[in-house]
Amino acid sequence: MDFRGKKILIVDDEEDLCEILQYNLNNEGFVTDVAHSAEEALKKPLNEFDLLLLDVMMGPMSGFKMADKLRKELNDNVPIIFLTAKDTENDLLTGFSLGADDYISKPFSINELTARIKAVVKRGQKPVKSENKIIHSGNIGLDPGRKRLVIEGEPIDLTKKEFEIISLLIRNPGKLFSREEILEIIWTRDVVVTNRTVDVNIARIRAKLGKYGENLKNKTGYGYYFETI
Repeated sequence: MDFRGKKILIVDDEEDLCEILQYNLNNEGFVTDVAHSAEEALKKPLNEFDLLLLDVMMGPMSGFKMADKLRKELNDNVPIIFLTAKDTENDLLTGFSLGADDYISKPFSINELTARIKAVVKRGQKPVKSENKIIHSGNIGLDPGRKRLVIEGEPIDLTKKEFEIISLLIRNPGKLFSREEILEIIWTRDVVVTNRTVDVNIARIRAKLGKYGENLKNKTGYGYYFETI
């Protein structure tokens, strides 16, 4: 994995240590920033960082208190590695109970810290969900993330069920779905609907698609499918 450009915020009141960490992490390709107190760190755009290196023993706000504030008040789940001169079992348990991703005791080797940082950053990577990518069929764009259909750059106003039906068909171009299959996939089993419900929704979708409505095909006696543009 390429770690270049990953952003790390070093929060520690030891300026010399911050300089050493910043120098070594920059050499590894990370982009680093420094705060010499928890109060200073909280003024920064923390959601932009891939990891916090957070010293425990700071004042007036400790690293533990800052982590607690992040998790409980700010709902920020940025990965955290605690740096501390304390390594008792209670301190370790406190750190992990506050949502720490790792905990390393001072003094430590730069190589060990770098390895742990890479492991945490790698774990924290959120895979791009393919279902949130815009799906194109000619001039029609299906945007699952925003739950909308766009035709020639213009968003189309669809009901929830209309969007779910056209999404099903566009995601499976050329695949024939029976009315029964569409009912089972789109409507919950405890809702009483009939095949006619599917036909009505299809008719509305066709009307909203305008000239592209003809791409929403039906096979008499079988069901519906979407023909790729």
